[in-house]
Amino acid sequence: MNIHEHQAKALLKEYGAPVAKGVAIFEPDEAMAAATALPGPVYVVKSQIHAGGRGKGRFIELGADAEGGVRIARSIEEVVSHANEMLGNTLVTKQTGPAGKQVNRIYIEDGADIARELYLSILVDRENGRVSFVASTEGGMDIEAVAEETPEKIHTIAIEPEDGVTAQKAGALCDALALDGEARTDGMKLFPILYTAFTDKDMSLLEINPLVVLGNNRLAVLDAKVSFDNNALFRHPDIEALRDLSEEDEKEIEAGKYDLAYIALEGSIGCMVNGAGLAMSTMDIIKLYGEKPANFLDVGGGATVEKVTAAFKIITSDPSVKGILVNIFGGIMRCDVIAQGVLQAVEEIGLSVPLVVRLEGTKVAEGQALIDNSDLNVISASDLDDAAQKIVAAVRGK
Repeated sequence: MNIHEHQAKALLKEYGAPVAKGVAIFEPDEAMAAATALPGPVYVVKSQIHAGGRGKGRFIELGADAEGGVRIARSIEEVVSHANEMLGNTLVTKQTGPAGKQVNRIYIEDGADIARELYLSILVDRENGRVSFVASTEGGMDIEAVAEETPEKIHTIAIEPEDGVTAQKAGALCDALALDGEARTDGMKLFPILYTAFTDKDMSLLEINPLVVLGNNRLAVLDAKVSFDNNALFRHPDIEALRDLSEEDEKEIEAGKYDLAYIALEGSIGCMVNGAGLAMSTMDIIKLYGEKPANFLDVGGGATVEKVTAAFKIITSDPSVKGILVNIFGGIMRCDVIAQGVLQAVEEIGLSVPLVVRLEGTKVAEGQALIDNSDLNVISASDLDDAAQKIVAAVRGK
């Protein structure tokens, strides 16, 4: 689960991180009061969406020459003007795709005297099985480009869970970020604070880009992106309350109600699979034969007819889906349950696109019989390769 920048900063501030004063607003007429409550005279007006690259983004309604989603204001009047332009309009960034995201809230923050911009993040490092810091002196930039072009400027420092952020590790981070004087003193305090927040709240990512050195050589958290482990949210009702459903795909929200692992993609072939590994293989082979998957959908190992029916409805609700591939290996999951769910869903909502079903494993004969004896216009497949070729051919009208 993701949260907005202003929520992330409020959370980090509770732990003692240095964060500038700011006010989140939801209506343009709140802008003047919000700016008046800040020290000024320089303000930063930030669009709040779950996507990066806001500063370089553009508002569809304002044209290509308009300022982006993060703007400097040197008067309260400018703050009000920016708020009126941003709220309710659609911001397009590299991460939103061409459709963009509507800005429903903005964050008005006190300006900062920036001397240097740094990059800092904490993540779960799958390679070493540890929570790790990633640090670079190249903050405020596309960190992926920095990693590709100048990988020597990216430093990864793993943290031993039984030790936490020791003075030695905090010092190594200070060295990686070239901090000295008061900035180094601040870093020695800040890095353990961020690690504690990360572990306390079951975060999966904490990214500060940029972490800045101010003109007085003090550190400040200028931006913050936080993601949480969904599986741990039951421990944090306060965090779950921060969820903004308007930032999430409606199909993904619906899938969550049935405990389905669903991620919307941009392809043409809907997939319903059991098991994450098999789902990834199914997506890969669809791409191998020249099409793209419209989703990742894992119905899990213990799906019921109701769950399978819901999954099928979610797939068919996507207008970009031109064909559907059901690929089930029955271990814990029974093939006849999948077949019943597919048939029930088709009876309820109809079927206007080609459907290829590949079943293998537990109760496969019973499941195949259910499909073969129905009036469903379905294409049977003997294996995954056969299924992928058939659904691609069907989508292409061959």
